[in-house]
Formats: sequence, C-alpha cells, structure tokens
Amino acid sequence: MTTMNEINAFDSLGIGQPTVDNSARTELGQEAFMTLMMAQFRNQDPFEPMDNGDFLGQLAQFGTVSGIDELNGAFSGLQSSIQSDQALQAANLVGRTVLAESGTGSVSNGGGVAGAVELPSSVSNVQIEITDASGQLVRRFDIGAQQAGVSRFNWDGLNDSGQQVADGQYEIAARVQYGNEIESVPTLIESNIASVTLGRGGSGLTLNLAGGEQMSLARVRQIN
Repeated sequence: MTTMNEINAFDSLGIGQPTVDNSARTELGQEAFMTLMMAQFRNQDPFEPMDNGDFLGQLAQFGTVSGIDELNGAFSGLQSSIQSDQALQAANLVGRTVLAESGTGSVSNGGGVAGAVELPSSVSNVQIEITDASGQLVRRFDIGAQQAGVSRFNWDGLNDSGQQVADGQYEIAARVQYGNEIESVPTLIESNIASVTLGRGGSGLTLNLAGGEQMSLARVRQIN
C-alpha cells in the first residue's frame, strides 16, 4: 500500500501523479482543430484546392460549437442567479399581506375579510354579497357610490343577524350599478401569505395563503 510519505517523496523527485487541467484540455482541443485545419490547407492538392465554401463551413462549424458552449455556460449562470433572486424574494414575502383577484375570503379567529373592487368608471352603488360553502347567503351590504379606480370594503365577519360567522372559507361577490343596470365585477381580497413554493427550474413562485388558497405572484395587485 502506498503511504502519504511515499507520495510526497515521489513528488519531490518530480515523478508524482500528474494533475488534469480541464481548461488546458479545452484549449488543446481548439488548438488541435486549428492545427488540423492548417495541415489540410497546406497539404491540399494544388490542382484540386479546397473549396472556399468547405473551408469556411468547417470554420463556422467550429465557431458554432465553441459559441454554443459559451452560450450554455452563460445561460447556466443566469439561471442560477434568477433562482437565487427568487429564493430571496420568497423569503421576504412570508408573513406579508397581499391584495389579489379572488372570489374567496378566509375568516379565522372571529375576524373578518378586507377587500376591494376595481371600477373602470364611476358607479351609483356597489353591493357586496357573502355566501358560505353551501351557497347560503350570509351577508349583503352596500358601500354606496364610488369613483373609478380601486374602492375598498371591509366585512366584519358578521351575518345579517349580527352574529359572528364560523371560521372558514366564504365566497365574496360584488355587483355594481350603472344607472339602471347592475353588473358583476371581480373582487380583490386581502390574504396573509403563510408560505411560498419556489418552482423547479426557475418556473416562478406560488403563494400559499393562510386560508389554503394558492396563487401565482402574477395575480397579486399589491403587497403590504
């Protein structure tokens, strides 16, 4: 069995194990290619010289392979950088509140739900309707006339009888009145971020909300 002292002794005599330099191997490959190309050029038949197109084609092929290797390396570095940025972004989102388009609000610990509607123009009234998991109407209330833009509302978690509803998920819908016409509009609901899932291969972030709903970061309108 070869001992460490024996290896060191070999090294001192200059007969140790050679090390492999991968960068040198890459450069040797490039040099060998050019050496072969020049040899082919010098040894060609003067009566049948190499066609200019063939010569340029071989150079282009070598340049393409080398360029692809460099490009792959650049993309690999860029992907790693993006994934690192996403991981930092995900860590900073946990525990914060987002306002995002959703038709579901979560009631917990005897609380309520905050939300908003985004209006393209002024309306004479906005009506909010809350229904439970069985589709039963729990609460209906008006927030009155609103200007164009984002108009906020708060449901205190009480039903029409003034009693606190049970914890759970509730459907929240909004209807607006334009003159004599009534139309439904999407609702924006505030939710707490319980955790964040980072997609594989940098595919993006998925927000896991406190009420159990999942959504992509692209759906978020505001982060508090």
